[in-house]
Amino acid sequence: MAFITEDFLLSTRTARHLFHQYAEAEPILDYHCHLPPQDVAGNRRFQNLFEIWLEGDHYKWRAMRANGVEERFCTGDAAPYEKFLAWARTAPHTLRNPLYHWTHLELQRYFGIKDLLDESTAPRIWDRANELLAGEDLRAQGILRKFKVKAVCTTDDPTDDLSCHKAMAASRLSTKVFPAFRPDKALNVHNPELFNPWVAKLEAASNTSIGGFAQFLDAIKQRHDAFHAMGSRLSDHGLNHVFADFCTEQEAAAIFDRARAGRAATPEEHSRFASFLMLYFGRLDAEKGWTKQLHIGARRNNNTRRFRDLGPDTGFDSIGDWPQADAMAAYLNRLDQEDALPKIVIYNLNPADNYVMASMIGNFQGGGIAGKIQLGSGWWFLDQKEAIEWQMNALSNCGLLSRFIGMLTDSRSFMSYPRHEYFRRVLCNLVGKDIEAGEIPDSDELAGPMIRNICYSNAKQFLGLAVE
Repeated sequence: MAFITEDFLLSTRTARHLFHQYAEAEPILDYHCHLPPQDVAGNRRFQNLFEIWLEGDHYKWRAMRANGVEERFCTGDAAPYEKFLAWARTAPHTLRNPLYHWTHLELQRYFGIKDLLDESTAPRIWDRANELLAGEDLRAQGILRKFKVKAVCTTDDPTDDLSCHKAMAASRLSTKVFPAFRPDKALNVHNPELFNPWVAKLEAASNTSIGGFAQFLDAIKQRHDAFHAMGSRLSDHGLNHVFADFCTEQEAAAIFDRARAGRAATPEEHSRFASFLMLYFGRLDAEKGWTKQLHIGARRNNNTRRFRDLGPDTGFDSIGDWPQADAMAAYLNRLDQEDALPKIVIYNLNPADNYVMASMIGNFQGGGIAGKIQLGSGWWFLDQKEAIEWQMNALSNCGLLSRFIGMLTDSRSFMSYPRHEYFRRVLCNLVGKDIEAGEIPDSDELAGPMIRNICYSNAKQFLGLAVE
C-alpha cells in the first residue's frame, strides 16, 4: 500500500509545482545536528535496522512507552530485533503523530520500502533493510552523498580534540564536516562535581594551566580559535532561557573560585556567572564573524527516577514555560550596545513564544546583513507539519520569510535526512495555498527563487561556511 506518494503533503496544484520545480532537487546544508563525528570519519557501517534507526531515538522511545512497551525494549537489554518488533507494533498507533510520517518517509527514501510498518510486515522490512545496509551506499558517508548533503555541522564540546574533524578535513570526503562550538558545560558552577572535571579537560585540550578565572577565559578563547581553524563558523547554546543578570568580571571570578573550591553557586550566582559568560561568548563570535545559535525553552530531565537510571537524552524532556522577552531583549541589547552582536539564530521550543521571538528579532536587524537575527526552524517537539507552519507564519507576519535559512536535522540519526524533504513539502504547501487563494501573486519569478533560497542558498550565504 503506497502511502508516501509523489505529492505527499502537497494539497494544491501550485504546491506540487513549487516543490517539484524549485525545492525537490536542492542540496542540503545541515548546519545543526548531533551526528557523532567518529561515525562520519570512520564511515560507519550499520549492522542492522535497529542500529541506524532505533539505537538512540528518544522520539520513538516516548511513543513506545506511551503504547505500554516495557523499558527493556526501549533502552534496555532486549535483542535488536525484539526492539525493532516492539517499534513495529507501536507504529500503527502513531497515526497523527509525526513519527508515522517520518517512519514511512524514511523507509521509502533509504530502502525503497513502501509497505506500512506493523507486526506483519516487520520481518520482511527487517530483512530487506539489513540486506541494503550491507552495501556501501548506506554507510555513513554514502548516506551523505545519497541525500546531496553539502555540509554538516556537528555539535562539539570545547574540550574535544577535534581529531575526527582533522581526519575528515584531510580526506576526500565530498561532504564538508565542520565542528560547532557548544560550551554549555562552562556554565556549570552550580554543580562543582561536573564543573571541575570539565575544567580539567579544558586544561588538557588547551594545553594550559587554569589557576584562575582569567586563565579560564583564555583557555575558552584558545579552543574557540582552534574550532575556527577547523572551519567552524557556528556556536550553539542549549538554555532554558537567555541569561541577562549581568555582573562584573570580578564577581564572576569570585563565583568561579568558589566553584573550583567545591562550593556550588547559588541560583542567583549561577545566573550572574552564566550572564557574564554568554556576553563573553557573544564577543568571541562577533570578532570572528560567526553565527550564534540559541536553543531556548527545553525543560529537561523531568523524571528524576528515569534520569537516575538512564541518564539524559533518553526521552524525559518537554517544553518549558519561562518568561523570555525581557532577558532576551536585555542580552541582545547589551551586545548591540558594545557593537558585539553576532549573527544569531534563535530556536524557540514553546509555541506560545513564537510571536515574542519573531517580533524580538526585528529589533536587532541591521549591519547590512540580510536576516542578521533569525527565528530558527521549528525544533524538537515543533519539527512537525503544524508547528513548522506556526513558525513560518509568525516569521512571515513579523519579518521576512524570504530571508529564512530553513531546515536542519537537529538529530543524532543518519536516518533523519528526509526531514529536509518533509520541511520543503510543508513550505511549498503553505506558499502554494496562499497563491491559489490569491494572497500571493501567481508568479514563478517571485515564489520560485524564495522557495529555492529557503531550501539551501540562504543558509549557504548567511553562515559563511567553506562550501562549494
